[in-house]
Amino acid sequence: MQQVLLELMEIPSPSGRTDHVTQYVGERLSALGIPFIVTRRGAINAYVAGARTTGADRAIVVHTDTIGGTVKRLKENGRLELKPIGTHSARFAEGAHVRIFTDDLNRVVTGQVLPLKASGHRYNDGVDLQGVSWAQVEVRVDERVEGIADLRALGIDVGDFVALMPNPVITPSGYVKSRHLDDKAGVAAVLTAFKAVIDAGMLPPVTAHLLVTCTEEIGHGASHGLDPDVAEIVSVDAAVVAPGQQSRETAATIAMADGTGPFDYHLTRRLASLATGYGIDAVRDVFDYYRSDVAAAVEAGAHARVALLGFGVDATHGHERTHLDGLRNVAQLLCLYLQCDLVFPEWDAEPEGDLAAFPSLAVQPASEDGPRDGPIGIA
Repeated sequence: MQQVLLELMEIPSPSGRTDHVTQYVGERLSALGIPFIVTRRGAINAYVAGARTTGADRAIVVHTDTIGGTVKRLKENGRLELKPIGTHSARFAEGAHVRIFTDDLNRVVTGQVLPLKASGHRYNDGVDLQGVSWAQVEVRVDERVEGIADLRALGIDVGDFVALMPNPVITPSGYVKSRHLDDKAGVAAVLTAFKAVIDAGMLPPVTAHLLVTCTEEIGHGASHGLDPDVAEIVSVDAAVVAPGQQSRETAATIAMADGTGPFDYHLTRRLASLATGYGIDAVRDVFDYYRSDVAAAVEAGAHARVALLGFGVDATHGHERTHLDGLRNVAQLLCLYLQCDLVFPEWDAEPEGDLAAFPSLAVQPASEDGPRDGPIGIA
């Protein structure tokens, strides 16, 4: 998990420029012997076949794209104005080292995001009085440039992608500090869980898809690429660690609701029951300003139960930090989930049915006690 996480971090992948990271994930899946297809837009749909070959499947969804920026304007002072990709504050971009990707694939220009008033010796208290917005920052390019002509000579133009360098660090105490843990840490945890299933030679009771999206940060997420037989979707993404939230960096989080509404009653409680039954450190939480891949899937018309499983991240979309224990808890809970049948295998075998058979709150979900033959896990 640590190896994949660190390798993912070093691949720049702001939404809209994700071909490289898609190639990487595809190579990891191929090494595991997991078949997959790639959509026109770059999403990956992989699967591990289950014992039941007819009826409904399940899907785990993660995303490889990250927040970033694009060049909005070449400035007369030889610097660059940015337009953000995804939702994040210029406050946390200040000071970031960046890569600027020109149309020449063999040339990457580096730089740094700075506030317009960056020198205390020049502006004194004016540094602290400057506002926070994307109009208040600029990219200082690490080349000899004094104006627009010099920028163009480097091959830089409006629309070029700008990726914030992650600078990942894993501390001796297990904390992981880096930009873009959302959602590359989730991808690492999910790939680890699928690897555990493959290494154990376990045949899941139901086919498990792995959908890796590449436009979650701009709201498109799992709006395409899902297999039509999928009846349950669990998105894996960053959980918000902040005052007023229950999420912790060292725990898995089972989200009960986010900014788009509550998640499926039965599926969320299945995950919570598995965590409790097998001693996995997990908490429940509700997020206000948050949406994930499954929101896009539901909005696109997916007939599926949806849930969100998170790893606790402090300072999301900023100077992010999580813990290896939290990622392990997520991977272990996914291993348990993949060994269970669907919550309602008979009812959910079809996208619709009669009211008489429709599950109610009084109906006990199938295999509530988890894997029947004992769970595999992550050592």
